[in-house]
Amino acid sequence: MTDSLPMPISTLTKAQRTSIMNLVRRAARTEIMPRFRSLDAADISQKTSRQDLVTEADRAAEAMIARGLVNLFPNALIVGEENVAENPEVVDKIAEAELAFTIDPVDGTWNYAHGLATFGVILSALRFGVPVFGLLYDPVMDDFILGETGGPAEMTVPKRRIVRSLSVSQGGPVEELQGYLPLYMLPEDKQAPMAQLMTRFERALSLRCSAHEFRMLAQGHVDFVLSARLTPWDHAAGALLCQCAGGHVAMLDGSDYNAAKREGYLLCASNAATWNRIRDAMSFLLDTPEAETETITEDVSA
Repeated sequence: MTDSLPMPISTLTKAQRTSIMNLVRRAARTEIMPRFRSLDAADISQKTSRQDLVTEADRAAEAMIARGLVNLFPNALIVGEENVAENPEVVDKIAEAELAFTIDPVDGTWNYAHGLATFGVILSALRFGVPVFGLLYDPVMDDFILGETGGPAEMTVPKRRIVRSLSVSQGGPVEELQGYLPLYMLPEDKQAPMAQLMTRFERALSLRCSAHEFRMLAQGHVDFVLSARLTPWDHAAGALLCQCAGGHVAMLDGSDYNAAKREGYLLCASNAATWNRIRDAMSFLLDTPEAETETITEDVSA
């Protein structure tokens, strides 16, 4: 990601950060946790597929968090995952917004809807699409990983008044790396080569929850996270927190990440050397059918 913005970054105050944390905790306590493992079939519905679910908890929690953010930041653009499903044009405003907030009220909805405790709340603050504040909240354990531009990534446990700085792993060669990648989200022609590549890593899997995947990366428990089908509410906070914890973040083609981007692959890794090794191993993701056809034609001619 780049730190270059059209105007200086004004970070959130300590009071604002505390208000946001309290707002997210209230939404979880009121709308998310009471419904966990208590949903009826009528409370769960599909959006784009059987893999893409939404529940009453998603809608209610997002509405509560959005209302709170509007009260705290009346002029900010609010981009909530569930609201975007009905108003997709909101995403197009991110690049020009002096201040925008993204909300994923229940990240890992499939897990949540099926009674798995691997879900979380993701919130980010953006300036002209550049993440400047990120929050990954675990409602089950009631703890946060937070960070803002230029600062550390910190684990905060409100009930125990614990705050500790986090650091990414040391990385290493491909064969010693552990990480997360969304095989089922890749284009069909890329799934087989990716499945083959996965056997080279020490461990590569998916938690079906960006919040916990990025939490694991920021804590140094895994070495990389590859994201596809870019959505700002899923990836902006995690990308920033990876950087805050000392990691390296860029699009797979080497360009800077910006939350306004909707195409391409985002690769977050423990350091630049590790990022480069993974990028080289995954370079086939950048190949296009046209490029492959041209290569075949040249080989035949030769």
